[in-house]
Amino acid sequence: MKAIVYQGPGQPVVEQRAQPQLQQPTDAIVKVLKTTICGTDLHILKGDVPTCEPGRILGHEGVGIVESVGSGVTRFKPGDRVLISCITSCGRCAYCKKGMYSHCADGGWILGHRIDGTQAEYVRIPHADGSLHPLPASIPDEAMVMLSDILPTGYECGVLNGEVNPGDVVVIVGAGPVGLSALLTAQFYSPAELILVDVDANRLAVAERFGATRVLNSAREDVAAELQLLTDGQGVDVAVEAVGVPATFALCERIIAPGGRIAVLGVHGVKVDLHLETLWSQNITLRTRLVDTVTTPQLMKMVEAGKLDPQRMITHRFTFGEALKAYAVFGKAADSHALKVILEM
Repeated sequence: MKAIVYQGPGQPVVEQRAQPQLQQPTDAIVKVLKTTICGTDLHILKGDVPTCEPGRILGHEGVGIVESVGSGVTRFKPGDRVLISCITSCGRCAYCKKGMYSHCADGGWILGHRIDGTQAEYVRIPHADGSLHPLPASIPDEAMVMLSDILPTGYECGVLNGEVNPGDVVVIVGAGPVGLSALLTAQFYSPAELILVDVDANRLAVAERFGATRVLNSAREDVAAELQLLTDGQGVDVAVEAVGVPATFALCERIIAPGGRIAVLGVHGVKVDLHLETLWSQNITLRTRLVDTVTTPQLMKMVEAGKLDPQRMITHRFTFGEALKAYAVFGKAADSHALKVILEM
């Protein structure tokens, strides 16, 4: 089969690989129909994820058809159409019992990281019963790819950790794919204001189309001052940090109101300053999280009901033969205006 492989920092390569085989009774082999590229894949290619070794097939998102299953798989059979979760869950360990699937003792984020991933014609899925979801025939494949990772991440790590409530003033700092996913799912809770902050005018325009009540360009205006005016000097109820750099975290600290919640959605690779000297008396809640994908079934129901349209996130579509072009487009999103790309196998 063909696969997209990490061979050290730089660009990925397309290689011929042997098709994966069942290794454990709880495994399934899935024929991949559609997948996508994640920002985490770009981090791997930059060498920022040393736990991902050269030779690894990339990717942790996708939909496909079950090709074969081990004797211990009870929920799926060959021919079933499935969503592949970015998180592998055994369902039995102490962390899985708590719903913290990202910390599964025999799983978590391993696809495209510690084991071969979904950017290939076939993929082996460990603990298939807990790591695959059956797909309704009424939902397009490419819409479901967005539920592998990006939408649960924005929802769980941003909206739920931020405890968004009706009437809240919510600010999302960063209008990239995860920030926009938080924007789409925050609307379930009817906040009074849903404000997006970014430096990219195109992404801010997208945010307005996706339902932001207002947008602020931090390259052109003093965001903290504008928000102070908007909130009569009180600050915002919820600040979702969706970039992962010190400056955006610092902004969230500056704009949060007493009793407010800061939810860290961005992936931070360097230290940030936590200003407890100003926050200690303000009853601020600061929450971090890895996506657990516990909300995937809920989000699937919202898609079925027409309350959520994941396909709005897709800006580019490529065949598998155009994989390297897809990486080039996604890697230069500021120029290409890419949000999410679809790779059709």
